[in-house]
Amino acid sequence: MSNVTDRDSTHRRLFTGSPAECSTSNESAREAARRKAQRIYGLLLAGYGTPAWRQHHNPMSQLILTVLTQNTSDINSGRAFQQLIASFDGWEAVRDAPVEEIAQTIKSAGLSNIKARRIKDILRSIYERNGSLSLDFLRSLDVVEAKSWLRSLGGVGPKTVACVLLFSLGKPVLPVDTHVFRVSQRTGLVQPKVSVEAAHEYIEGLLQPEQVYAFHINVIAHGRRVCKAQRPKCDGCVLHPVCDNPVALPRRDAARQ
Repeated sequence: MSNVTDRDSTHRRLFTGSPAECSTSNESAREAARRKAQRIYGLLLAGYGTPAWRQHHNPMSQLILTVLTQNTSDINSGRAFQQLIASFDGWEAVRDAPVEEIAQTIKSAGLSNIKARRIKDILRSIYERNGSLSLDFLRSLDVVEAKSWLRSLGGVGPKTVACVLLFSLGKPVLPVDTHVFRVSQRTGLVQPKVSVEAAHEYIEGLLQPEQVYAFHINVIAHGRRVCKAQRPKCDGCVLHPVCDNPVALPRRDAARQ
């Protein structure tokens, strides 16, 4: 699985002791984080069950869909994706279409001009490298190689990479969306100084490969239903026993009044 280089670097900047003390502190912090991740995983399984992995789309379609999801809702991106499929006869046709035509087709996803250019560039790049518009070869690569190949495409970040590898190929790569990041920060699984980009590798490294899919699906469900951005339902939350920041519970001193 992935290493935790970004997290290690954060710990080294915050810890001012000797190298031996710093190493011991880092190991202790990582072990505590692993224990918390495992507790969160178990509590979510108890509360939401164990989702069975299924292929959402083939890798090429998953890549384009995930580009469309950037900075918009699943409803809007899904509508744009279906319109794109209905309007063009395959990804080759999208690759060869004018940017303006693609942008008009995916208008419901928002930022359509930017996304249209990005999609066209991605399709061109894949075809130039592979001679076809298929990403099925990623199945034969290990996780590190597959991540590196996808990240080399322009406009493809860690979340997009993770969505392609997890949802289309079942590889244990964790997407960190707004729900996963919010729940992870509130529970203290990741600290405030850890960026969303670094959180992908860090949280993934705290889980066993076979846990990644269920963790992702269940954290999203929890973020949508309970640990909401506004007015989270902390009372009765299944993660309350391990949460560092229950934001919607009364303070003890207020409760005594």
